[in-house]
Amino acid sequence: MKIIRNIVPGIKLRRALSELKPCKKKIYEAREKGNKEEERTYIVQCATQWCKRVIQDFDIQIDLKGKENIPDTGPVVFAGNHQGFGDIVLCMYAFDKFQTGFLAKDNLARLPFYGKWIKDIRSVFIEREDARASLKAINEGIELIEEGYSLVVFPEGTRSKNEIMAEFKRGSLRLATKPGVPIIPFTINNSYKIFEERGIVTKGVKVGFIIHPMILTEGLSREEIKALDQKVEDIVRGGLK
Repeated sequence: MKIIRNIVPGIKLRRALSELKPCKKKIYEAREKGNKEEERTYIVQCATQWCKRVIQDFDIQIDLKGKENIPDTGPVVFAGNHQGFGDIVLCMYAFDKFQTGFLAKDNLARLPFYGKWIKDIRSVFIEREDARASLKAINEGIELIEEGYSLVVFPEGTRSKNEIMAEFKRGSLRLATKPGVPIIPFTINNSYKIFEERGIVTKGVKVGFIIHPMILTEGLSREEIKALDQKVEDIVRGGLK
């Protein structure tokens, strides 16, 4: 029954890909020329058009707070909790100043229709069960950040599928500390109700999204870096209802 009830939402998500077509060619052209600034601009345009279409199609109500905490220039690392699949849409909506790729689980690369798009926006796929592969993915992410691209990371490592946030896994914030870029913590409330709560895509869900003040990482001592994971986790957890 749930499969049947997800057919129409699935068709809507498939149609939303049409919002990506006008910009994708420009992204590839800019990438081929090596013009990273132009590429980031086109990624933002594509992502913004797509996420607004999805938000409209499913009537997602977003209470966004703290937009003023996003700096005018990047790159940055956004770090927050992960309640559901809808978080990708919400992050693109909230962080529309920057191109934002994701540090994503490798199974998303195989997602029908969208897997390639997630890669195209400069995401990095990570195989968390393989320590060596995970380290390689983190280093790949650091290289992207050093080239000016921004990344979103969910340090829980997986979706909570409810309002209970798991402890952050250590190590992913090296994405920010190694190149010395700011971390911007964020908290998402109720996004699991978009899909995970009932196993079907639900329209009209009200979600909260808090962007917390950024944390500078350049020049931190070894002790401060060691305490950073817990500091960011506490900030994110503090924004939960």
